Amino acid sequence: MYAHVFKRVLDVILAAAGLALLAPLCLLVFLAIRIFDPGPAIFRQLRVGRGGCEFAFYKFRSMPVNTGDIPSDKLADVALSRVGKFIRRTNIDELPQLVNILKGDMSVVGPRPPIPAQTELVELRRRNGALNCRPGLTGLAQVNAFDGMSVEQKAAFDGQYAQSIGFLRDIAIIASTLLYLLKPPPKY
Repeated sequence: MYAHVFKRVLDVILAAAGLALLAPLCLLVFLAIRIFDPGPAIFRQLRVGRGGCEFAFYKFRSMPVNTGDIPSDKLADVALSRVGKFIRRTNIDELPQLVNILKGDMSVVGPRPPIPAQTELVELRRRNGALNCRPGLTGLAQVNAFDGMSVEQKAAFDGQYAQSIGFLRDIAIIASTLLYLLKPPPKY
């Protein structure tokens, strides 16, 4: 019952509250990007969602305008602006995904949505049932992340989550994510 009804209600409540509380910060970030790094402030990218359907995924733009679709593990090679470095280090770049949650493309908790080029990850998720869930702002793989995590390990965490979606598990993942966000940001 939670996975099919209450999870969506919780998503809408949390995303709406998050947008309301964080609107001033979002406005400041939007303006900082526009002032210090010409180009659009919002980055739109196709991602793979529930059932393998693609959707428009939103982030604050932290990379140069002409940066192509690259997986997050390849970002170390990209030169970021000062604003871009700050919003990536603090994860502020993820805030526009609250709109994706309100639209129903994403959930607060679920497997992170891959780019279509990550075909191996998409196929592994299809096999283990993780592709049947809405992708999330945070997920089990993210709270268990470590350097060098393979695609297979990430997909295994995603499949494990898909097999045992529950309110207490989602609350634990959200709490772990908040604790992570309260730590000093890593240096790039």
